[in-house]
Amino acid sequence: MAVLIYILMHKTRFGRYVYAIGSNEKAAMLSAIRVDRIKIVVYTLIGMLVGVAAVIETSRLNSISSSSSGSQYELDAIAAVIIGGTRMTGGRGKIIGTLFGILILGILNNMMNMMNVSPHLQGFVKGLIIIIAVVFQKRE
Repeated sequence: MAVLIYILMHKTRFGRYVYAIGSNEKAAMLSAIRVDRIKIVVYTLIGMLVGVAAVIETSRLNSISSSSSGSQYELDAIAAVIIGGTRMTGGRGKIIGTLFGILILGILNNMMNMMNVSPHLQGFVKGLIIIIAVVFQKRE
């Protein structure tokens, strides 16, 4: 999936439009980019990717009735993307960086689990990492 998204975002006009809209939506609109259509396609693509993720999560949990499935995943997703170098302001980021962010976060999660760190403290550590990454982005 990452390779397909990489090709879509870096080798097509659609990818350039998505980055333009993420960077400055008004400027993209003034550049004759059909912002509404691109947003609809992006949200549709995201919906399909969420469906793939749901199938993977279901197979991992061996059921679809788990009430705690996916809890706190949003913090992991944000942390992985920020660690990977994507700007909080939008318009800049790479799928390769996000993959490395996922790897780093996965190693960090595994280390904290092996050291019996409390789940509440794990959330604190991830939040701290996000704050540090944002501070480093502001310095650039």
